[in-house]
Amino acid sequence: MTPDSRSRQITFAAVAAIWAVIVSMAAFAGLWMGFGGRRFAVALIVAAVLFGFELFLAVPSVLKLALFSLRIPGILLAPLVPLFAVLIYSFTVSGNLKTVLAGAAYAVLPALLLARSTGKSPGRWEDYAAAIVVWMPVEFRWMYKIFPYPPPLTHVLTILMALGTGVAAFVLLRRLEGIGYAIDWRRGFGWIVALYFIIFAVIAIPIGIKTHFLAFAPSLHRQHFFPLTALGIVFFTAWPEEFLFRGILQNLISSTMKNEWAGLAMTSIIFGLSHIFHAPYPNWKYMLLATIAGLFYGHAWMRTRSLVPGTLIHAFVDISWHILFR
Repeated sequence: MTPDSRSRQITFAAVAAIWAVIVSMAAFAGLWMGFGGRRFAVALIVAAVLFGFELFLAVPSVLKLALFSLRIPGILLAPLVPLFAVLIYSFTVSGNLKTVLAGAAYAVLPALLLARSTGKSPGRWEDYAAAIVVWMPVEFRWMYKIFPYPPPLTHVLTILMALGTGVAAFVLLRRLEGIGYAIDWRRGFGWIVALYFIIFAVIAIPIGIKTHFLAFAPSLHRQHFFPLTALGIVFFTAWPEEFLFRGILQNLISSTMKNEWAGLAMTSIIFGLSHIFHAPYPNWKYMLLATIAGLFYGHAWMRTRSLVPGTLIHAFVDISWHILFR
């Protein structure tokens, strides 16, 4: 499905407002927790730049302009934003040469792997190698060592760095088709989001309760932080995971196998396996529910070729789990 006259595309002004609100909330939260000084300012600025880099590129007009402007040899400029961000952070905040080198390697290696793949059919070994380089350091928390301060931003900075690196490599440089990174809203999106969420809930909640993975335990305390929690889940969990697992992996596997349903099944299993490392390890219950969830998220992407519906379903699932279950 491609954008048409019925598509409502997000505007630059709307994204700027979202960016400003979330960055301001992060700044106030950090100050409220007692962080401050030059190190905190640098960490916050780096997070704001990385967040802006990937968020503004989701504006269809900005993405179109970026893809038009970044031609060879200018295409090699794509990874410079995450590279400069991690270098500035590492030299200013951590001052550890090993983390400087590790962060720099992480930022440029996916782009180097994909540098000669532009215009070629997807599913090359370089595509999978670049996806693994982006994913594995995050999955096994290796990236946390690069962003140790401030502790509340460690996960956020890690996710922003991974997403920024992935966007630079696959969207701007590789120009992988069908990712659906640009944010728009098309006819039928609302029904897909509502229907898939309800069907998944009907399936997953009984399984979760029966296996003692879930327990119904609504919390007023957690609901007090609902706006901040919801924003965090959307931008730092759902959107990055949908980009990696559906926009990249399912996209590549479907192309390699020349079968969308096989791509959906394999990616859902991989998505489930990525949750097996949560305590208590091996977490087979979490893996099972995540695999089922991946089928719904992946099918939403398969039908729409957009990350938006799957991201919203993913976010509603995680938010409901956070406030209603234990």
